[in-house]
Amino acid sequence: MPETLIESFDEDAILAVDAQDEPSPHKFGLSLFWRTFFLLALLLLACILAWLQTLRSLQFEPQAIQSAKQLASQINLSRAALIHADGIGRISLLHTMGEEEGLYILPRNARDQYVSVSNDAMQHDMALALQEQLGKNTVIAKQVNGRAGLWVSFDMDGADYWFLTDFARFQPVGGKTWIIWLTVAASLSLAGAALFARLINRPLKALSFAASRVREGDFNASKLDEHANTSEIREVNIGFNRMAQRLAKLDQDRAVMLAGISHDLRTPLARLRLETELSVSDLEARAHMAMDIAQLDAIIDKFLDYARPDKVKLSAVVLADLLEACTYSYKALPDVHLQLNLERKLVLLADEVELGRIVSNLLENARKYGKSTDTGIARITISAIGRDEWVFIKIRDHGPGVAPDQLANLTKPFYRGEAARTEAKGAGLGLAIVEKTVQRMGGGFALNNSSTGGLSANLKLQRAPSA
Repeated sequence: MPETLIESFDEDAILAVDAQDEPSPHKFGLSLFWRTFFLLALLLLACILAWLQTLRSLQFEPQAIQSAKQLASQINLSRAALIHADGIGRISLLHTMGEEEGLYILPRNARDQYVSVSNDAMQHDMALALQEQLGKNTVIAKQVNGRAGLWVSFDMDGADYWFLTDFARFQPVGGKTWIIWLTVAASLSLAGAALFARLINRPLKALSFAASRVREGDFNASKLDEHANTSEIREVNIGFNRMAQRLAKLDQDRAVMLAGISHDLRTPLARLRLETELSVSDLEARAHMAMDIAQLDAIIDKFLDYARPDKVKLSAVVLADLLEACTYSYKALPDVHLQLNLERKLVLLADEVELGRIVSNLLENARKYGKSTDTGIARITISAIGRDEWVFIKIRDHGPGVAPDQLANLTKPFYRGEAARTEAKGAGLGLAIVEKTVQRMGGGFALNNSSTGGLSANLKLQRAPSA
């Protein structure tokens, strides 16, 4: 890329146009869909956890008491069987209990080291219930001399023993079962929350899309469903459709009115020009009258341009060729000095005729109001550069510029400023037409004062796919 292009095309041109396409800064926030989804998901998950906790609370205490009664019965039955059995029968009974049932009777020594049951709710409830069944001095442990299990002390014939069994027999249902159940419930809840959020968000998303199309002037692109099941949504859709229809009719009436007025004024203006040429003998007065008529004719042209339909047909346009055609007549003017700095082979999507009118309008504006106060010459620089799928064009003069408080108003229809650039005698539609036409072609337009003086007109247009 030539260095002259890099120097002349500063980032202000890109930033000025891109700033119009970006929404105003705002705090980060979730979309309505995600906000609704998260709220529903939190509500459903909280209900699941509360229900789960309630279920576990209702299960633990009855299960702990039932397990304690069952264990106490096993200890009492084992103790009674051992007391009434002879020596050989007692050995056979202990062997059968250990091998087939996993129940062991072991002597308890004073030197035994044991670890009491934990503070788990169910284990604590079981310990209290066993002490009520077997006596206050009953010791319940989860480990004795390094061996894990459920250990319960009891006395038999005046001697102390340990009753050992597997703790897993009295554990509540849990582990993988609870995890699987909770995962399934949570997944179904999240799927339901997503479905509900989508159903709630769908009509609002459609309304947002329709509003964006109306904002761009496309009143017929999106018609909302007037037969929605929800009465509130149905009323909003009906009201929006009626509003869009009314706006479309107003826009159409405005275009027809402007075109009609402009067309009807052409005939008396033509007669007035002819009568002036024939009836006024003073050459100077006749010249002034002809200039006034020409100015009125130019104003009518602006009205017709502004009332032009919004639909345009885009095609590939070679920017260098178009600029060469638009600047040809200006190169011979003594009060204009033109400089072109273009990136090679730039091809964009545009209506060639409309884009030519835009460039000519901006060049004429720069020639009239961008002249140097010292030399009286309008130095105009045209720069263009491609960035990704966009082409940025800047037409800049080196004149006095515009007051910052007037920049935003220059593209408003019929607005005419008050500074040195405001000697216009037209209708104040030139820049408004430029902005409207650029937007019709899917681009952006912005004005800004250059940091080194003068006014810059910045255009952002789509780049042709083959470029």
